[in-house]
Amino acid sequence: MEKSSSKLNKLEKYWILYDVGNSAFVLLMSTIIPIYYKNMASAEGISLANSTAYYSYAISISTIIVAVLGPILGTMADNKGYKKPFFTFSMIIGVLICASLSIPTTVIMFLALFVIGKIVFSMSLIFYDSMLVDVTTDDRVDEVSSKGYAWGYIGSCIPFIVSLLLILKADAIGISTFIATAIAFVLNGLWWLIVTIPLIKNYKQIHYVERSNNSILSSLSRLSNIFKEIKNDRKVCIFLISFFFYIDGVYTIIEMATSYGKDVGITDNSMLMALLLTQVVAFPFAILFGRLSKKFKVKDLISICILAYLLIALFALQLDTAIEFWILATFVGVFQGAIQALSRSYYAKIIPKEKSSEYFGVYDVFGKGASFVGTMIMGLSTQIFGNSKAGVVGIAIMFALGFILFRVQGKSARSLEAEYI
Repeated sequence: MEKSSSKLNKLEKYWILYDVGNSAFVLLMSTIIPIYYKNMASAEGISLANSTAYYSYAISISTIIVAVLGPILGTMADNKGYKKPFFTFSMIIGVLICASLSIPTTVIMFLALFVIGKIVFSMSLIFYDSMLVDVTTDDRVDEVSSKGYAWGYIGSCIPFIVSLLLILKADAIGISTFIATAIAFVLNGLWWLIVTIPLIKNYKQIHYVERSNNSILSSLSRLSNIFKEIKNDRKVCIFLISFFFYIDGVYTIIEMATSYGKDVGITDNSMLMALLLTQVVAFPFAILFGRLSKKFKVKDLISICILAYLLIALFALQLDTAIEFWILATFVGVFQGAIQALSRSYYAKIIPKEKSSEYFGVYDVFGKGASFVGTMIMGLSTQIFGNSKAGVVGIAIMFALGFILFRVQGKSARSLEAEYI
């Protein structure tokens, strides 16, 4: 593999800044939002099992919608000059939704707004991930992708800590918890917006498809062809199927950890501090795995991460104390950024660059868009068995299947690995 400077150029830094911005919303979704929701549901007399199930269903609905819209809008974004406007629009709507999450006073209203926010957030990531091929080169993509997640984790801690202090010290400040949470949501929305401005001002779409007279019909036609291309490309096809299983488990753990923690009796403060620890731990390990990708095959590094997550899921089955939750949070932090960043960069190197948004639209279907399977498993099993631990068994099975398929896919990528994977 060709050696390159580890110093980031300006455009790579601006691209990474969006990870810093949107990760604030990601951290909210895994910490304050579910706790805020669970407390709201409890006040309305909704049981713990049912509130967890309803939250799972809301996530599932949003991801199904993204799974449908992602490939369509991703294909359209590959037209010359379209990617930046699509990205900017979805980001702005996401910021507005984030800032207004404290407005609803009922569970139904809150979940409806949450679904919309999660949809536009996920759409922005499709366009953002596909920008990776425009902002860096193949020999740098693993490191840049890893640093995106790394700085996203540590950067998101800044608005999160301020938000947490506002909420925990609301009485001392002289405001209600409701007002403190409202300020926190607005603060995180502003953070997301401000750190994204440099990317919007400087990004240029280098790889694209020339516009036709009817861009919409042309995009739909290309979308039909893209699935045929993927079906005939064994390397990409099997990777996406394996990715479906293992990343589904990763995102389910991220999205349901706080809700699961409350169900097994972990206090709000313990969970928030533990999940903050996850962000701090994830920062150096995401960078470490990015550097390891220069010395070891990315296929082997991803495989290690999948196996680690399988063990994490098995450990979660017996979790019932705050100390165990902290241990779980630490190990999630070690592998969370690595598995996401290396999967993204691995995929970016095996797809046609001029069709990056199209392919990343499909990637999102198999990744975040397909995570409805894991959340549905959590929701249904929790309601059926009255215990959210039942759903963790299904998540563990997903990691096992993902590992097996990924190793099979890796055998078809030997020629590619000889170049740069």
